Amino acid sequence: MNEMRYLERIDEEFRLFKITALLGSRQVGKTTIARSYCSRIENFPWQTNYFDLEDPTALRRLDDPKLALSSLEGLVVIDEVQRRPDLFPILRYLIDRPNNKLKLLILGSASRELIQQTSESLAGRISYLEVHPFSLNEIDQTDSVSNQVGSAQNRLWLRGGYPLAYLAESDEGAFRWLGEYVRTYLEQDIPNLGLSIPAETLRRFWMMLVHTHGNILNTSELARSFGIADTTARSYLDLLSGTFMVRQLQPFFANIKKRQIKSPKIYFRDTGLLHQLMGVYDFPSLTTHLKCGASWEGFALEQILRTRNTKSESCYFWGVHGQGEIDLLVQEKGALMAYEFKYSSAPSITKSMHLALESLPINSITVVAPVESSFELSDKIKVSPLSEIQSLDR
Repeated sequence: MNEMRYLERIDEEFRLFKITALLGSRQVGKTTIARSYCSRIENFPWQTNYFDLEDPTALRRLDDPKLALSSLEGLVVIDEVQRRPDLFPILRYLIDRPNNKLKLLILGSASRELIQQTSESLAGRISYLEVHPFSLNEIDQTDSVSNQVGSAQNRLWLRGGYPLAYLAESDEGAFRWLGEYVRTYLEQDIPNLGLSIPAETLRRFWMMLVHTHGNILNTSELARSFGIADTTARSYLDLLSGTFMVRQLQPFFANIKKRQIKSPKIYFRDTGLLHQLMGVYDFPSLTTHLKCGASWEGFALEQILRTRNTKSESCYFWGVHGQGEIDLLVQEKGALMAYEFKYSSAPSITKSMHLALESLPINSITVVAPVESSFELSDKIKVSPLSEIQSLDR
């Protein structure tokens, strides 16, 4: 991960807010970032108190959280805060005290929507930073180990960006780790959120989403196939979204007289987990799989959003029933940027691209494909390799 970027952003957020939250799935490096931040501030007149809520000793220290935290000054780090959502009203009380000298760095493996009470208790007092798995601009693209799958980019695509999977000595080791990650997520992480969904039930639902990856969500069809109510299917999907496993990419609406798509598209946020559930464990198997194109689409989409540091509410897809879609629209600084993703060495102009240029307030479309260098298909449509997103890094 680009650790220095995260450390700088924490500093920026603390200038405006008393509480900064690092949110992201398990094993993406939140704890590493927090401990690095603690080591950096040793040069400042701050004390540091670290509470890891997976440590029984730390939990016992917080049996009476108001008593335990009231006397502290400086920086307090609370790791895996989703295990104690009852802390948030106490945190509000602490930072609202006159002459407060406390700053709070909280780490969580669930979204703010899943961590109860944050919105109500800490509104206006907290900022949120999402920590992602590795992105393309954070890895060593000259790494010799990447030759096992052809290139560092292909290795990242196949194994995903969780550090221990990406850095494993072999593909076999990477997917063994990912298998254990799935098991731990289902058997421990979900119950720790206070949810009582049988692990095998959620596993089967998650595996069904493999077939939905890159497609428009039809909740009724998904529920019918799984034999559950629409509301139950929606709650399972929201749970997987809220724990950073899947992305629900929302549709963009333009003021045009066409029947636009109103349902979201579904993507696995890490292709390593997608491939683990697909049963695809090496690069040759990936490139010949029926879902190869959809996998590339999800991989490239996530890389662009991570590199541009795009918030979920600023990214969309766009489509018109029966006439085509544009894979990604990103709103940034008042502009709307359009991307298409094609796993082809020679992509061509499609009807969807013409329709988007005619209907949307965009000036150009970038087609992201596994090519060596950029070239133009027209004066408004350019094909680019995914590696060029590195130049967009903030």
